[in-house]
Amino acid sequence: MELRPIKIGKHTLKYPIIQGGMGVGISWSSLAGSVSREGALGVISAIGTGYYKNRQFVTNSQFGRPATAKEFHNREATFQLFKDARAICGDAPLGANILHAINDYDRVLRDACEAGADVIITGAGLPMNMPEYAADFPDVALAPIVSSPKALRLIAKRWEQRYKRIPDAIVLEGPLSGGHQGFTYDQCVDPVYALENLIKPVVEEAKTIGEIPVFAAGGIWTHDDIKKFMELGASGVQMGTRFIGTIECDVPDVYKNLLISCKESQIELFHSPVGYPARGVRTKFIEDMSAGKTLPIKCVSNCVAPCKSGEEARKVGYCIADRLSDAVEGKLDTGIFFTGSNGHRIDRLLSVKELMTKLVYGEDK
Repeated sequence: MELRPIKIGKHTLKYPIIQGGMGVGISWSSLAGSVSREGALGVISAIGTGYYKNRQFVTNSQFGRPATAKEFHNREATFQLFKDARAICGDAPLGANILHAINDYDRVLRDACEAGADVIITGAGLPMNMPEYAADFPDVALAPIVSSPKALRLIAKRWEQRYKRIPDAIVLEGPLSGGHQGFTYDQCVDPVYALENLIKPVVEEAKTIGEIPVFAAGGIWTHDDIKKFMELGASGVQMGTRFIGTIECDVPDVYKNLLISCKESQIELFHSPVGYPARGVRTKFIEDMSAGKTLPIKCVSNCVAPCKSGEEARKVGYCIADRLSDAVEGKLDTGIFFTGSNGHRIDRLLSVKELMTKLVYGEDK
């Protein structure tokens, strides 16, 4: 199957592939800039940007952590991220991923728009007021992540009634993705909620709203996978975990080597303070946490609203901001390492250019 250009709002991608936004610090300037340069949509994770470039943009910290959501989701660092990515990809379309569940969501979205994002992708909740926060940036395309036709219908109805617009694209994320899920634990293992079964109803819903392109996500790995989901009706795909296995991915080698060495049985779902199941690698830290051996929780960054200033973190036994930031700083003993269900399939590092060739033309190219 030939992968043809596709438009998201006013922006045209050479290939119908979105690199999933992975935070904290997995998809920052190097990965996102390199992906956009190769014709897909590179996506910067705009959460936890205070950790960019060894926290040099943070002016208020406690215990070595960015203090408050303002510092954790750091405006100056976000601007530097886009500047550095643009140095790689030029004027090619470039995106940002922003979790709806974070504190300061409205401010972070405006920061990303102002910094130069062409597309904003949002999941972890229903972004009912997303157009309001992007109102001053009419050229920025908005793409919510959904897990059902009902979620799409609710978002589109609200946007049409209140803002006189509809989503420029939809990312339909199934339960095999990395990080936080839009499903319960039971749904994540129920074949009824497999991505293959979600595609048709969501695509049909998108057509009734206005021919919105739908990008399938969660567990997609090869050119044949892309072909499969496009034949089922998707306009394109979003892929996250496979891009971790690239030379240009922003995470340290500790993270990449962990995935290269891990087995399928080590990838599992666990509880998160965000309120959603999350998927990652079962490390010694996860085992210790499951056994009740927890680290002190101070809630310095106050990163996500559902955590209630550390209340939910204390229930599950860890601070998500601290553990994800430790991962991106290469701290194997205290980090949480998110991955999709296929993370064990990474066996060596490729350049983004090599990976894109495989995705566009097939594994034997």
